[in-house]
Order: sequence, then C-alpha cells, then structure tokens
Amino acid sequence: MSYETVLPIWQAIQTRFHKTVKVLPEGDLTLQSGPASIGYMLRHNAEVEYMFAEWFFGRPMPEGLEIVTNRGPGGGKNKPTFTSLEELVALLEASNAHLIEGMRELPAEAWTQPVESPIGASTPLEAVGRLMYHTGIHAGQISLIQKIAPAEKS
Repeated sequence: MSYETVLPIWQAIQTRFHKTVKVLPEGDLTLQSGPASIGYMLRHNAEVEYMFAEWFFGRPMPEGLEIVTNRGPGGGKNKPTFTSLEELVALLEASNAHLIEGMRELPAEAWTQPVESPIGASTPLEAVGRLMYHTGIHAGQISLIQKIAPAEKS
C-alpha cells in the first residue's frame, strides 16, 4: 500500500464533497435538525482531518488552530456557530492539503502498521477509510438537513 494507491480514492471523495460544499447557499449553514448545524458539521469535518493527520500521519496541527467541535454539538451552552462559507471552504481545503501532505510523507511500510490514538489503534490505511466514511456520513446529514430543516420551520 502506498500514497500513490490511496490518493486517487481519497481525492474522488474529497473532490465531490468540496464541490458540494462550495455551492451551498450561505444561509443553509445555520440549518439544523437536532443539535448540529450544517456549518458546525463542516467545521467538524475539517477538524477531524487535522486530528487524523496528527494521530496517524505524524503531521502536527497548525499553530493557532483551535479544535472547538470535539465535544459534539450538544456540549456546552456556548456552542459556536459557523456562518461564513468562505472561511469554512478555506478551512476544509487547508485540512485536506494538510492531510494529503501527511499521506505523502508516510513511508510505504507504515501504511499497514497500527498506530495508537485517542480513538484506539488503527493503521493509517484504516484511518483513511474511517475519514472517508466520516465525510460520507456528514455529506448525507447535510443533504437531509437541507431537505427537512426548512420544512420543520414552516
């Protein structure tokens, strides 16, 4: 297993997700069904990519990056809101580039070696699979929220 094998698969999912995010109406970022808004989920997705880059690929998080969604959308009464599509797109692009650089730097033999992390042991290859699954879950949630949240307000 190598970076050259994993990258096209990763990019196929990320390209589609990023394309979808870039055309979201900015007003939809505050839509929610349950405790998490679309903007919150986008921020969370980027933060998880940064965390996985650090845990599984040895890429330290950027200086000054604050992880604010790791306690879930219900945690704390001062739940942050994320309403700038431009900022969220920039963060998602940066987290994706950061993770890809970690993948590029990982030696081929390390892809299948288990790594201990705060979420348990996984190989970097498994971690990429988990990230793809994670992105897919949130993409589906975003689509569902866009369909049902406006109707819930009516």
